[in-house]
Amino acid sequence: MRIHKEGRIFLIILIILLIGFNYLTYTYLPAFFFYLLLFGSLALGGFFTQFFRNPVRVLTLDETAVVSPADGKVVIIEKVFEPEYLKQDCMQISVFMSPFNVHLNKVPISGTLEYYKYHPGKYLVAFNPKSSLLNERNTSVIKTLAGQKILVRQIAGAVARRICYYLKQGQEIKQGEDLGFIKFGSRCDIFLPLDADIKVELNQTTRGGQTIIAYLK
Repeated sequence: MRIHKEGRIFLIILIILLIGFNYLTYTYLPAFFFYLLLFGSLALGGFFTQFFRNPVRVLTLDETAVVSPADGKVVIIEKVFEPEYLKQDCMQISVFMSPFNVHLNKVPISGTLEYYKYHPGKYLVAFNPKSSLLNERNTSVIKTLAGQKILVRQIAGAVARRICYYLKQGQEIKQGEDLGFIKFGSRCDIFLPLDADIKVELNQTTRGGQTIIAYLK
């Protein structure tokens, strides 16, 4: 299993601490407590290791398709007004990432990164509709090869309190390349033109870089 770069130092430190902790319990506590704490340490290590996993995937590459930027579950599909940059009615699709999902986000469609802005904010639970405008978040606007504009918003949640971002404004980007990483679960919102042909349903499970969420007209 590949480990993403965001988790390597964290996991090394965690493993060192767990080895030291278990050595002390083995030395000074009865065997029952040692095995009990050893089991807990293995479970904790396994949880954080799967959280930072970076699986090898066959990506979906289609210039007319918008792929999901995140693993997770579709929690919102609705027409909304996007006030930050597009300033028009759009179709919003939101994907919620639990702590058990892959948290590496992918570029949903090829084009140019026309706009990027980081917003400090609150840490409401990610499935709260207000989190899209009140929480800490990154906003990216991609101008596609056909001239359409797609807005992607990475949103921190009650647990996720760090959003890592890998692109620069003005950069040419390709569908499926790494967009960023949200640590410990959160949400991605995608704002599409109203005439986009939506291909996902509420509560559907998505895979970042693979699941087609819409086709552009």
